[in-house]
Amino acid sequence: MRRIDLATGRVDVVPVPCGSTREDVCRPCADKARRLRMTQCREGWHLDEEPVPAPAVPSALQKEVMAARADLHAAYARARADGDEEACDEIREAVDELNEELRALGVRGRLAPLDPPDKAAVKRSTRRRQDAPDLPRRPVENRTVGQVYGGRYRPSTFLTLTLDTYGRVGGDGAAVDPDSYDYRRAARDAIHFPRLVDRFWQNTRRCVGWDVQYFGTVEPQRRGAPHFHAAIRGTIPRAELRAIAAATYHQVWWPAHDQQRYRGDRLPRWDGTAKAFVDPDTRDPLPTFDEACNDLAEPAHVVRFGTQVHVKGILGGTEEAGRHVGYLTKYLTKSVGQAAGLGEDATDRQREHARRLVAELRVTPCSPRCGVWLLYGVQPKGARSSTTPGVCKGKAHKPEHLGIAGRRVLVSRKWSNKTLDDHRAERAAFVRQLLDRAGVRPGYAVDDGPFEWERTNAGDPDVPTRPVLLLHAISERQRWKADYAAAQLAAGDGPPGDRSATGDQAA
Repeated sequence: MRRIDLATGRVDVVPVPCGSTREDVCRPCADKARRLRMTQCREGWHLDEEPVPAPAVPSALQKEVMAARADLHAAYARARADGDEEACDEIREAVDELNEELRALGVRGRLAPLDPPDKAAVKRSTRRRQDAPDLPRRPVENRTVGQVYGGRYRPSTFLTLTLDTYGRVGGDGAAVDPDSYDYRRAARDAIHFPRLVDRFWQNTRRCVGWDVQYFGTVEPQRRGAPHFHAAIRGTIPRAELRAIAAATYHQVWWPAHDQQRYRGDRLPRWDGTAKAFVDPDTRDPLPTFDEACNDLAEPAHVVRFGTQVHVKGILGGTEEAGRHVGYLTKYLTKSVGQAAGLGEDATDRQREHARRLVAELRVTPCSPRCGVWLLYGVQPKGARSSTTPGVCKGKAHKPEHLGIAGRRVLVSRKWSNKTLDDHRAERAAFVRQLLDRAGVRPGYAVDDGPFEWERTNAGDPDVPTRPVLLLHAISERQRWKADYAAAQLAAGDGPPGDRSATGDQAA
């Protein structure tokens, strides 16, 4: 990156870490990201005070811009009622500019759209399925910390949830009888697993009666199915968690996609006149996704957890708590396929098992916009001429993801009230305070900007070669390490060779 000091005008080309979370791409960056997640998990797991502060007070400028935006909304409603399209276009542009200004001012969240939805949302029945047990529903208290036992102990919980079985598997995770293994259900469960986890936390909070907070990671088992590990703040009875898992399900209200209508060379074609995909024989437009969802009598698929639910109580500050933090983040630096054991040492049976699962994932729609819907005679949302029938760029269809397309780390909103950037800033502040307290002056100039950053292009004459950049980065980090070791020695926090998790990563 090219760094421009706006105060002095000095321009430097500096090496910047890639920030990858994959060990096979960049091991140092992946290890640093994993340790940051470990810190995030540790800091929010065993809290004894509520981490949520009072809401921020909006500034006068934020109030002024929001008021102007509200006036434009009212003007847009009047212009639309009068049929003045020219005025509507002008108001849309003005609102877009105000939205950009609000984001620049730090306003987050979804801003109300100008135009109401063209079609009312389809309402489904909220009645529970007859084959799912009922759960108690208690009023949720406004607290996130757990109870204290014996006047001094405030334990927390480690939870593992697993999907159902699809057939017998061997010790290597491969199906014993691939022909009887239900690959279709395995593929659909993997794609819709994030929704099932969300439903589980909704049911948990309603059942236990307080705002449960969690730090969870999604990992694959050796058979390729995702399972979920979670650190929960506070304690919940084992029987209650197992009952919640047994009663949790997610219904997928999508069009039926059991039988393919098109395959091979016989695929739907794009009709430029109709602006839609049509049948290759009759030239009739295919039904849209919303049209195919009308009058659905039953869901296309129902996802449930399996019977294996592991629950364990953990005390904060113990060696066991540290081991479980490491276990939670153990596979975050690996791809899903690598975590499932599909590396270079995989057996032929494992590769064949994964191949059949991936083959089913390729013909399983992953979203309403998935191009795979065209194989089942349904036009996906947002279809256009560049859409290829049966092809989707979503991660769920890629072999290295095994259907696990969502985030690998799931953190509740009130876990620690800190983002990853906040944790990084804390680490940097820790090192600066240590250096200042010990009276150690860095052996290099520390500039605080303000800076402007821009990317360099290949062939730029001011950009050093890659070996020079790497040697510069190594030299810089050696100076950082020496300064930090000197500060530790002067402050009496430890010997110069002490590589504590906080200090080393902060440096």
